[in-house]
Amino acid sequence: MKLSARNQFQGTVTKITEGQAMAEVMVKVGALEFVAAITEGSVKNMGLKVNDSVLVAIKATEVMIGK
Repeated sequence: MKLSARNQFQGTVTKITEGQAMAEVMVKVGALEFVAAITEGSVKNMGLKVNDSVLVAIKATEVMIGK
């Protein structure tokens, strides 16, 4: 799969929390963990499950830091 996003990380699904229409998918990339909110339909269409190898792509217009 080719994407235009430059920030791409290979990781492993560690947790999927399903809700009414949305799901939170936690992906471990090295020492970091990313959480993505995606639709339940996407989880089912991709057949996502814990321990799957996935690509995390981040395309943002802003990155904020607070202290």
